[in-house]
Amino acid sequence: MPPAIPRATYRLQLSVKFGFDEAAAIVPYLKTLGISHLYASPFLKARAGSTHGYDITDHNVLNPEFGGEEGFARLSDALAGADMGLILDFVPNHMGVGRADNAWWLDVLEWGPKSPYASIFDISWEALPYRPQGGLLLPILGKSYGEALEQGEIKLRYDAGEGSLSFWYFDHRLPVRPERYSEIIKKAVEFAEATVSPAGRALLAIAARYAALSSPSRAHAPELKAALAAVEGGGPIIERGLAAYAPRADDPPSVAMLHHLLERQHYRLAHWRVAISEINYRRFFDINDLAGIRVEDIRTFRLIHRKVAELIAKSKLHGLRLDHIDGLYDPEQYCARLQRLVGSLLGAANAKSFYTVVEKILAPGESMPKFPGVAGTTGYDVLNLISRVLVKNEGLPALEHTWQTHAAPSRNFAQMVDEAKSRIVETTMASEFTVLSRLLARIAAGHWPSRDYTLDRLRIAFELFVRHLPVYRTYIRGNQVSHADRGLITRTIEAARERWYGPDVSIFDFLQEALTLDLVAPGRVGYSAVRIKRFVGKTQQFTGPVTAKAVEDTAFYRYHRLLALNEVGNDPSLPGLSVDEFHAAMVARAQHLPHAMTATATHDTKRGEDARARIAALSELATDWAEAVRGWIEMNAPLIAPRKQRSPSRAHEYMLYQGLLGAWPQDGVTKEFVERIKAYLIKAAREGKQETSWLSPNEEYEAELLHYVDRLLDAGQSSAFLDDFGAFVRRTSLLGVLNGHSQLVIKATIPGIPDFYQGTELWDLSLVDPDNRRPVDFEVRERLLADVGSELNASVADWADGKAKFALTHRLLKIRADFPAVFLDGRYEPIEVVGPHRDNVIAFARVLGRQAVVVAVGRHFAAFTDGGRHWPRHDAFDAAIELGAFRLEHDLLHGAPVAHNRVVPAAAVFGKAPVAVLKAET
Repeated sequence: MPPAIPRATYRLQLSVKFGFDEAAAIVPYLKTLGISHLYASPFLKARAGSTHGYDITDHNVLNPEFGGEEGFARLSDALAGADMGLILDFVPNHMGVGRADNAWWLDVLEWGPKSPYASIFDISWEALPYRPQGGLLLPILGKSYGEALEQGEIKLRYDAGEGSLSFWYFDHRLPVRPERYSEIIKKAVEFAEATVSPAGRALLAIAARYAALSSPSRAHAPELKAALAAVEGGGPIIERGLAAYAPRADDPPSVAMLHHLLERQHYRLAHWRVAISEINYRRFFDINDLAGIRVEDIRTFRLIHRKVAELIAKSKLHGLRLDHIDGLYDPEQYCARLQRLVGSLLGAANAKSFYTVVEKILAPGESMPKFPGVAGTTGYDVLNLISRVLVKNEGLPALEHTWQTHAAPSRNFAQMVDEAKSRIVETTMASEFTVLSRLLARIAAGHWPSRDYTLDRLRIAFELFVRHLPVYRTYIRGNQVSHADRGLITRTIEAARERWYGPDVSIFDFLQEALTLDLVAPGRVGYSAVRIKRFVGKTQQFTGPVTAKAVEDTAFYRYHRLLALNEVGNDPSLPGLSVDEFHAAMVARAQHLPHAMTATATHDTKRGEDARARIAALSELATDWAEAVRGWIEMNAPLIAPRKQRSPSRAHEYMLYQGLLGAWPQDGVTKEFVERIKAYLIKAAREGKQETSWLSPNEEYEAELLHYVDRLLDAGQSSAFLDDFGAFVRRTSLLGVLNGHSQLVIKATIPGIPDFYQGTELWDLSLVDPDNRRPVDFEVRERLLADVGSELNASVADWADGKAKFALTHRLLKIRADFPAVFLDGRYEPIEVVGPHRDNVIAFARVLGRQAVVVAVGRHFAAFTDGGRHWPRHDAFDAAIELGAFRLEHDLLHGAPVAHNRVVPAAAVFGKAPVAVLKAET
């Protein structure tokens, strides 16, 4: 059996080309490497060809493209044979919709609010304008509705096998509501001139019988469709007759006929851009084909967890990673229900053996909410702590000056976030914001003290609150408002109030009382508790996506001081961490989140862990970097075409140099690398939403951007630049390797469960997705594993090929297996370092009872490597570790005994690389 709490997890990105059988094939490799749990990307049925698996279309079917039930059984057997566990990345927040592959969504389109699945999706039926009976906006058209209609792109078709009618827009199926079948069949038979044929008469009789029903219901529809399908020769007649609904450019009535039929459906078709202002179903962020589901509804919860429950009950699933937990209406309620479900399947005593983590983005300084049964986050928070402690804080002001000089930003990071939030609220998520603003206005109008607060003024005040909220969301549920949430709302309201220039400043008192539920506190009357609680709940679902889109997907692509710090959950304008600050954070982590995940790379990180470690080295080479960038800008000026709009912009050119530095391959520029950089640069430019964007791509600017990259990385045109840049890369590469080794040792030994993203045993110089989801060559890694067992000493100095990192990873995982209790439940004790280079060493111990593992790693290596020009000598660090009550016994990395002294020179424990893991006792 696998351990209840993982020793280490390995994230695999499953795909059409790497399914269950391919995963099963590498189980022996992962086992030997030292992994206890395979941590898989979503493997329930998703949209065909999905590259990520988050567009789930059926939560209760294993993805057939990965091998289905049989393939999963083989993977499960392989894991069981290796005593390894399985963790699933589960998606409780949304489903993939549109097209023709989500049965629940298709049923909702056919039956509207009466569909038994209508309550699953988070739809505001009444919010669709100009529809007395409401409806669902479907923003799926690639052009305006009128153009798509007139050009015949929306087609009415008949499925003879099902006896069903649907509109089709390319691969989007749109079922016709059955109440309209009678008129359509009658019209089709008449248009096909088949009224006197036996099949035609049979079809007309069915249509008449169905039309005669006083109130055709869902119960009648299967009989109707079966009867239509059973009519011999009926299919060709209907298909021929549906030409009556085919628009003809020279016949406006034919267009009107199709339009009128469409208007009588439970949905309204629209251009995809209409979603910006009028969409009336909750989405995952601003993605139209990912519809939010109401997992707070107990029936929905049960429906989407049937397969998961089955796998848990059969001991084939040992943990869950819960995707986008902040998107849920009530995350705490969801986690409590999940814990009860697991308890009912495994028994209350064994429920704690099921490992659950959440994708929760903690802002700097934010505490992890107490979700029942949840071990912690997936690790972005600790990733940023590790990065910040490895960055040299003294170099950041110089990097700020260089960025300001060459990129000329007009805003600081906080201003960029504020501006980006405003833009997101007013564009991509304007629909959701409008719905909330109208609800707030309705609440205000419902009682006399607030009825003079108009929609426009409430909208502005509410937007200021959203812009100033410093975290992703609050966690108010029912009538419960925590002290922390109340204080957060109060501070945010005060910040918003300072930006207000209107006379009705008391509007913020009303907004604060609504957000804290004080309007419906005991003794208060006049307001609708149902509406206010709905407003608070939906606001909490709204602020997270706004923050994510504004920070991660906008401001991070505008703020370029040091890209190593531009990672999810971080504020890249913050200073680096001191060793003492890092220690304090780890002591708290050991006390409160000892089993949370510790990640240094994920499928969502903005760059690979070693690319990030390499870019971080710029904080130690700030002066050299400034001089180099100045030279490159002058050198490459002739490559920029003289146009009205500079491409690349100064900001994008500066960003590109850092991006190139982080991703530069050891074997130099290749055609594949050029294409990767071009894809990255277009995505970065669109995410930044300045010169171009996803909503309004600037084709001319983007074309010149790609042309610039081609010229910049062409040896025939830019040999001088490539030589000079390559020399600088070699220096930062060496420093990045040293940073990377320290990062790896820290990740594997601090409190938490280390997660290894696929392929990162070797150098991870990837860029943002989809670059970081490229296939991994496991054959190379399997061969390395067969040879690496005793080669740690020899391979450390030979860092260029990544074998050193691989060997270190393998060894660290072996150490965790040898001391499982120490790393799972041991406390974290800082160890003092003395001497001139004390700030260059991080030392701590993991302690349980008398057992201890002492860890020491170096940082800020430029001073010991002549600025990255040679590998540091082990005696370069003039520092000593004060062991106090710890007695050293053995060097766990190199297998050698260690002489014990109360004060041990760093040089005595740093071998060929400045990292050490030592067995000790207290």
